Amino acid sequence: MSSKLIPSKPDDVMVIRDITPNVVTFSVPFLRHGQFPIGGRGTAVRLTSGGLAIFSPVALTPSAQAKITSLGGDVRYLIATDFEHHIFLSEWAAAYPNAKLVGPEGLPEKRAKVHNDPKIGHEPFAVVITRDQSSSAPEATRKPIHIGEDFDADFEVEYLPTHPNKELVFFYRPDRVLVQADLMFNLPAVEQYSRVPEAEKPRMGVLQRFFNSFQNTEGEALGMKRFLWHVVSRGDREGFEKSVKRIAGWDFETVVPCHGETIVGGGKGVFEKVFSWHLVGKGASK
Repeated sequence: MSSKLIPSKPDDVMVIRDITPNVVTFSVPFLRHGQFPIGGRGTAVRLTSGGLAIFSPVALTPSAQAKITSLGGDVRYLIATDFEHHIFLSEWAAAYPNAKLVGPEGLPEKRAKVHNDPKIGHEPFAVVITRDQSSSAPEATRKPIHIGEDFDADFEVEYLPTHPNKELVFFYRPDRVLVQADLMFNLPAVEQYSRVPEAEKPRMGVLQRFFNSFQNTEGEALGMKRFLWHVVSRGDREGFEKSVKRIAGWDFETVVPCHGETIVGGGKGVFEKVFSWHLVGKGASK
């Protein structure tokens, strides 16, 4: 049940942060498999039109709802950024019934199979992004991604069906912010656990430290490079690289991950370092 993944009092531990005047993050504690403290993060972006897009929504607490109201309250898009970050879509859709639901192919069917979880409803998706819209698809048959006129005016979108979680990555051009879910972690999850009482914070044992070693961007990020090469991209490395190269061509400076620390400033360089084996060749030093 998804309720087991949610803090008992999410408003008490949520960190709401203005990344830019138009980009706000909602960070919460989260234990992967009940033992790895990777945290969770939702992101709200105010479009040039004034409407709001919500990515990877987390619990809609009173504080989160008040922040959305302060941004104008006009929620137009609710976006599941991959197969994992969709649990709170129903909660937000109930509060903002005019919002379009957006997600990757297969997610509506995955949710439709769930009948014993009150958190996960069967709301229809207005936009489902498919493999033939990815940079990994043949150029001759590739189709453009259209989410909404005002959304398309502000965002570049890349779909990675080659990623195990079916990742959607978004570049908000006005503020040069990259919003993504599981394509790139940046552990440890300091901010996401910053409001958790010290006595309740998870203990970092050998297993947790080992996990963090291939999910952080410090130094040469060799652990993450190996993980991306040998695990994440192994199913279709050529297709994965096409998507990563397109993302690397965007002019972003901030990277917002769902797990770990937000990289404010210098995010493009960190991205290029982490994905260097896919951008310039395995074993490259950058």
